[in-house]
Amino acid sequence: MEQIRNSLRESKTARWIALLLISSTMFFAYFFVDVAAPLQKLFEVNYGWSPDVFGMLGGSEFFLNVFAFFLIFSGIILDKMGIRFTIITSGLTMVIGGALKYYALSDAFTGTALAESLSTFLVYIPATAKLAFIGFAIFGVGVEMAGITVSKTIVKWFKGKELALAMGLEMAVARLGVFAVFRLSPIFAESGGVSSAVLWGVGFLMIGLLTFLVYTIMDLKLDRQMGAAADALVEPEEEFKISDIGKLITNPGFMTIAGLCVLFYSAIFPFQKFATDMLASKLDVDIKVAAGYFSWFPIGAMVLTPFIGLFLDLKGKGASMMLYGAILLMISHLIFALVPAEVFNTTIAILTIVILGVAFSLVPASMWPSIPKIVEDRFLGSAYGLTFWIQNIGLLAVPILIGWSISAANPGVTEQIQAGVEGAKYDYMVPELIFAGFGFLAILLALLLKYVNKKYDYGLDRPNKKPQAEDVIS
Repeated sequence: MEQIRNSLRESKTARWIALLLISSTMFFAYFFVDVAAPLQKLFEVNYGWSPDVFGMLGGSEFFLNVFAFFLIFSGIILDKMGIRFTIITSGLTMVIGGALKYYALSDAFTGTALAESLSTFLVYIPATAKLAFIGFAIFGVGVEMAGITVSKTIVKWFKGKELALAMGLEMAVARLGVFAVFRLSPIFAESGGVSSAVLWGVGFLMIGLLTFLVYTIMDLKLDRQMGAAADALVEPEEEFKISDIGKLITNPGFMTIAGLCVLFYSAIFPFQKFATDMLASKLDVDIKVAAGYFSWFPIGAMVLTPFIGLFLDLKGKGASMMLYGAILLMISHLIFALVPAEVFNTTIAILTIVILGVAFSLVPASMWPSIPKIVEDRFLGSAYGLTFWIQNIGLLAVPILIGWSISAANPGVTEQIQAGVEGAKYDYMVPELIFAGFGFLAILLALLLKYVNKKYDYGLDRPNKKPQAEDVIS
């Protein structure tokens, strides 16, 4: 018992240093996820990509995770092989995939035998896009593997302590990466085009791999401290089995949260891919200004999420928070969709972005700490993996759907933009109504979650932080 009390996990300084290291990597990963998002027009003009192709780029990140079940395998690998193996694997995979995406968009790829070969099929998709899809799909395996590993890592260090606050802070740091990309990516592209921005992203991924490697030293030390002492104090835990996946998909609370997750994130992450051009079109400003406006979206979420996490640790109300977030999500997209362009101004745009940022704080900050309340620790990695896999189905399909809806609702506009016609721009009402529809469905699932939480007594509305012995005595 004394060994456990003196372990790194009981040191506040060590806990927060571990959190800082893994959060830093997610900052760099989130930067790369959206490094192309503010540059949609440059893809159309410089590479000949249509909105459909640009939407496919966003969806390609999740292709291998969904169709090759890599996210399911990632969760199983995490439960079987442990945090250190999985975290290093995810970091290396992100760097490899990111480097391939950069090569696809660089001048070095143009005119190569590979480029010629890729041009011979599906000719409506440029060769640059096809190779970029492959690179982004490999990166997607790494970033989603990193996501579930980081979630389990935070549970390892903070369960029974400041769990929701820690998860909220990790998400806040990651979202700072989104702020950075909408500020910096257009600047990087000014000096060297799209490939320059992507190259900076690859450099950031390499720094993230380094912070992951430093974290593994702390993780190894903690395991050595906890191993023998924990084995002496508790019964041996039953090993995870693949058949345990069945227990997850028959768990009503888990499946409701997973459904809410896919609906909510389908109205957030795919929206980020198109938000810059939507704001530029509706406000009639250039992409650098529009990207600057939208960069404040993750800042609101970054500031609020830790406070919401602290509230959840001390007071609870996680299921209610998810409902409120879903409502705000729908409202924000309805404003983007239905307020006419002649009325829509900078003030309305920023206020709506703030509303969306609040929604982006409420739901994730409540959702991820709720999963350990619903499933057993021994397949927590697989629970996060399955949740991310279900989420990735939406993140794969929705950008493609949105890209198609932009083209379908704006016939001939893509050709005008590629030809340099002044004033040519897209109307985003239809895609925004699609996003609002996801928000409405998320509200229904949030109400269902409140029902199953009450029925099965998961404790989603109870505080996350367990009272200390002295608190109970007092």
